Formats: sequence, C-alpha cells, structure tokens
Amino acid sequence: MTKIDIVNRVLEHTGLPKQDADIAVATIITLIKGALAKDQPVILRRFGSFQTRAKNLRIGRNPKTGEEAEISARNVVRFKAGKHFKQAVNGES
Repeated sequence: MTKIDIVNRVLEHTGLPKQDADIAVATIITLIKGALAKDQPVILRRFGSFQTRAKNLRIGRNPKTGEEAEISARNVVRFKAGKHFKQAVNGES
C-alpha cells in the first residue's frame, strides 16, 4: 500500500475532498517525523509505537570483498507493534 492508496481510503471512509484527505495524511506523516527528529516517541494506542534509537560507531565488513569499513553513528527508527495490531495481522480479531 502506498501513500496515495492511504489517501484514497481516507477519502472513501470520510467523504473528504481528495485534496483535504491528502493534506490530512501528509500532516500526520510530518508530525510523526517531526516528533521522531526531536527524539520524542510516537505512541498510537491499539496500533504501536515509534521510537528512535542511537547506534554507535562500529566497524563492519563489506560482504563482497571482506574489507573492513567504518559504519558511522546514527539514529534509527524502531516500530513496536501493539497487541491489537498484532492480533489484527494474525486474523485474531
């Protein structure tokens, strides 16, 4: 499913004009990215939570050549699915 598919589903369920549905979806995505950029967790009840996690500088290997390479420190996004989300994915509810 792509962003436009989500916009179309919001459009179907709410009856909003397409432009408004697109703005709503884009706003939600922007808010989530903004909170994560500030290291704030995003918790969506009955769905899951997004958090950032710091990764330290480390040495890795190029799998093709075996040559060592430095992997820089960075933040990564972690998603932890909520109980209801897991059940829905597994067809339990």
